[in-house]
Amino acid sequence: MLPREDLLKGIENRETAVRVIDQAEVAIKAWEVVCTDFLSPPELAEVQQMFSRLVDVQFLTWGGYPQAERQRVAIARSDLPLDQSQVELAALEIAGNFLFDPASHRDFLGALLGTGLVREKVGDLIVLGERGAQAIVVPELTDFLEINLTQVRSVPVKTRRIDLSELKVQPPKKKEMTTVEASMRLDAIASAGFGMSRSKMADLITAGDVRVNWKEITQSSHTLKPGDLVAIRGKGRLEVGEVAVTKKDRYRVQLTRLV
Repeated sequence: MLPREDLLKGIENRETAVRVIDQAEVAIKAWEVVCTDFLSPPELAEVQQMFSRLVDVQFLTWGGYPQAERQRVAIARSDLPLDQSQVELAALEIAGNFLFDPASHRDFLGALLGTGLVREKVGDLIVLGERGAQAIVVPELTDFLEINLTQVRSVPVKTRRIDLSELKVQPPKKKEMTTVEASMRLDAIASAGFGMSRSKMADLITAGDVRVNWKEITQSSHTLKPGDLVAIRGKGRLEVGEVAVTKKDRYRVQLTRLV
């Protein structure tokens, strides 16, 4: 048995974590690879935190393409072979003419969930503008969706399985910048990186819209360090790079904005 209570210390998404621990115990007892459902970035971060404490369990995450946000986790005993091919995924094309009735990420997700799916069975969605979208799902649901996903908003769609190599993924755009700040406070660094006022950033932080390393942070005074990742819902991510102290005891910070 795994040290469940020790693993769950400091974990926010406890329900997901407990489910993953249960699956890890099955993988250990049965000597087989067990896959979780799709996990969100905060859940993935906590699962990685848990498994980093274990020596007899290994895991591998994969969401269909390198920068996928939602990923499944394959879990196995540390003495078994484990590779990306064992993380079972399927890609779907959702094709329709959206020229006169554009659909958003939320619209496509709503249509998928409207067939009766739960969110955990759906990975990333790639919206292709007027042509429709592509979705990554658990393989066992592809036949069901090909039959039941027939409309998004007012637009009739045809849903069919495609190969993962056909995903039309745009690599994230990167913007490198340098800022000089009096401190490494979250509101100071993030406002510079995202190009908004410090008061607006403070409002977003207080509202719970800002995550650092995928953990929700509601204190503007939170101190950042090199390697931290700041994410704001709907606005992209910010990576904190090298930090140097100037002669005037200010912080020169290298930042990378990912959109």
